[in-house]
Order: sequence, then C-alpha cells, then structure tokens
Amino acid sequence: MSFNLLPAKNGEEPTMQFLLEVVDILTNYVKKTFDRSTKVLDFHHPHQLLEGIEGFNLELSDQPESLEQILVDCRDTLKYGVRTGHPRFFNQLSSGLDIIGLAGEWLTSTANTNMFTYEIAPVFVLMEQLTLKKMREMIGWPNGEGDGLFSPGGAISNMYSVMIARYKYFPEVKTKGMSAAPRLVLFTSEHSHYSIKKAGAALGFGTDNVILLSTDERGRVIPADLEAKILDAKQKGYVPLFVNATAGSTVYGAFDPISEIADICEKYNLWLHVDGAWGGGLLMSRKHRHKLNGIERANSVTWNPHKMMGVPLQCSAILVREKGILAGCNSMCAGYLFQPDKQYDVTYDTGDKAIQCGRHVDIFKFWLMWKAKGTAGFEQHIDKCLDLSQYLYNKIKNREGYEMVFDGVPQHTNVCFWYIPPSLRGMPDGDERREKLHRVAPKIKAMMMESGTTMVGYQPQGNKVNFFRMVVSNPSATQSDIDFLIDEIERLGHDL
Repeated sequence: MSFNLLPAKNGEEPTMQFLLEVVDILTNYVKKTFDRSTKVLDFHHPHQLLEGIEGFNLELSDQPESLEQILVDCRDTLKYGVRTGHPRFFNQLSSGLDIIGLAGEWLTSTANTNMFTYEIAPVFVLMEQLTLKKMREMIGWPNGEGDGLFSPGGAISNMYSVMIARYKYFPEVKTKGMSAAPRLVLFTSEHSHYSIKKAGAALGFGTDNVILLSTDERGRVIPADLEAKILDAKQKGYVPLFVNATAGSTVYGAFDPISEIADICEKYNLWLHVDGAWGGGLLMSRKHRHKLNGIERANSVTWNPHKMMGVPLQCSAILVREKGILAGCNSMCAGYLFQPDKQYDVTYDTGDKAIQCGRHVDIFKFWLMWKAKGTAGFEQHIDKCLDLSQYLYNKIKNREGYEMVFDGVPQHTNVCFWYIPPSLRGMPDGDERREKLHRVAPKIKAMMMESGTTMVGYQPQGNKVNFFRMVVSNPSATQSDIDFLIDEIERLGHDL
C-alpha cells in the first residue's frame, strides 16, 4: 500500500523497491520505443478502454489498492498509449524521445518547484534567463537584449505577443478594458496556426477582426495582399495593430517572407510577431537559417524547442525585443508573492511577467540537452531531419501513384502528398475522383492505427481534398523508416 512508502516510518526499503520497479518499467518502455519491431500503438476505441480490458480499470477506487496493482497500472498506461518516440511516429510536429531530456524531466519532477520567484527556484530562474538570452542572440537582437519566458505551448506564446502588442500601443486597455481602444485588427496568414484567431477571441478582439492574408501556391503570405488589407482596414476606420508572420506553417511548412512583411510593418507602425513555433529551430542551422531572414526585425518571436529540436513536451518560448514590456503588460505586484524588500535582487522574480501564477519548470530539460549536444548537436539534428524530408520528396515526386500538393522542394520537413490507389489512376479529374480521393487518406490512416505500424497526419487544406502531411523531427528516424512508410501506404492503400 502507498502508506508504506516514505515518509512512513521504516518506509525507505519499500520506497526504493517501488521506485526501482518503476524505473524498470520506464527503461523497458524506452528500449521498446526504439525497437522497430514493436508497434507504434496498440489501438483501442474509447469505449473499449472505458469498459476496462485485461484488468486495466480506469475507474477511481474508494479504498487504496496495492503497490503491485499500481505498478500494473503504470505498465498498462504505457501499453495502451502511443509511443511518440518510435522512429515510425510521424504524426505530430513534436516527436522523438531524447534520453538527456528525459533525465531532465525526471529531475524537474523530483525538485517539484515553481518558476515564479528566485526565492523558490534560484537555479532554474537563472537557467531560463541565460537560455532565453542565447535564443535572442540567435534571433539576431543586439547582445541578446530583450525579454521572454517559457510558456505552456506555442498557442500561449502567440497569445502573449498579441497582449504585449496591444499594451504597447494602447496601455490603458490594461486598466479600462477594450472600451478604451478603437476597433483593432490583427493580420495573419490563411495558413497560419489557429492560435492567432483563438487569441483574437480570448483577448476580446473578436475573430472577425483577425484578417486572413492570401498566400501563394507554396503557402507563403503575399506581401502586397497584406498592404492592401491594411489600407482597406484603415479606410473603414479600423486600427491595424499586429501582423503575424509564420516561420514554418503547420501543414505546408511554409516560411512567410519576413523582411518584406517587416518593411510594411515599419511603414504603417505595426507590431511584427514571428510565429516560429515549428520553424524557429532552423535558427540553429547555418545551412537553413536563411529561411528566417529578417526575423531580427520582429518585435516578438515564438519558438518551440519541443518541436523541431526534440525537447520533451512542453517547452515553448515567447521572446520579446523590448525589455520591460512583458512586466508592464502583465504585472499585478501581488504583495504575498513579489515582496519588494527581499534580501536578493528581486528583478529575478519572473512570475509577475507571466499571465499564469504557477509556472512549470520547462527550462531544465532544454538546458541539459543544450549542454549535452552543444549548439552543434542541435544543428546536426536539424540538418539530418531536413535531409530526410528531401529524401522522401525525391523518392515520391515522380513515383507512380503519388501527387505532390505543391510544386518544388519543401522549405521545412513537411512533405504534403496524395497517394492515388490504382483504382483512381486512370480516372479523369472531377467531383467523383475528388470525393473518392478525399476518402483515401483517412482509410489508410485508420488501417495504420489498427495495425499499429506507423502514424502520419492527414488533412484537407482550402479546396484541396485530404492529403498526407509527413513531418520529420525525430532524431531516431532513418531513410529505412521513410521507405517503410511509403511501403506501408502502398500495402494498405493498393486495393482501395
């Protein structure tokens, strides 16, 4: 029983025994994760898991259960989940299982502290400051000056950028609310992450005031369209406030032309945010960082090390060029947490800059990985993933049964394609073919999940029917895994 564990009197022996067994479960799971003969997932429908399978019961109990049962529950939880570190898991922008990062996560949970003050998290607060400064240097801001923090994911980082922009231009909104501001509009790509629209809704702008910008065939914002829409908004008496440029869009992996967008933002005095949640990691690569040219002109940047750089979830940074504005926007000076008369330099109490109070320590695993790999190690990882996506693109661009969603080499590791089963190959383009093709990717994906062999995402985009979106961010993936994926799509899709 759990009451036999520490801090119980004589609890040391059972505690060590229990923790060693937990570590055994975890190390077995890690071994299996990298073993290509194991499944990516053992799929069950929600009703099956809820009804309880093979003694795995999700219902909570009134009476304590034995430690043996708790260990079984740990095993089962991993058994029926998804191995996101498996070399053949390509479903999300975040994937892989970094062993140093995992060690960092274990230590973080053991230390179990909160990021809001230096008082309670001295080492972690300093690590965060130093790491954020290094990231700002990589963006290209002079001496890495500025501000920032780690937030619970890219959507929240993007929301911070909208809040700070509003505070910069209309600081009285902080006290008086949106009635103190004119009708403000935000601009973002039609291919951008939905979090910009969500921030518009959550912060009281309204989604009608989030204006979507047209993109070229590769999914990049057309600067002339931005300028036209700014002028149109001004003519209607609205006030343009904020432009989001995406560096690595979710589906196409497109990089908006930041320099040209920055010219327009300077001309009309708008806040420029770069959402590099997915593409920010390319700043680590000398070969690929040119795709973010102009990022140093941004007022704020979102960068998620938990995506391209393989840091365990969650690890997302909002970086701001102007020092002090984060605190100005968010601080409430709560006397019971941020006492001004502490014995140390209270500028290290970062909690008042955040919209949260309690903030998880997301920095340690990232700091530890950076120590272990060096900047050079992240660069190698990023270059390798981009090489792999190039390999996939070259393999299928002229292969029978495949059609690319857009022409040309992908800018990021996103490779978007249709698999055309033999039954549709001779069919003329038209509504009937489109309807049939729309059903192909979901069917193949369902069979993949049932058999547990691999996972890759699909979606429609605009007027395009469902297609596969392949992404590579897992350092353990190899060319043979790409070959396997293509063989698997053909095996499962051949008779559709």
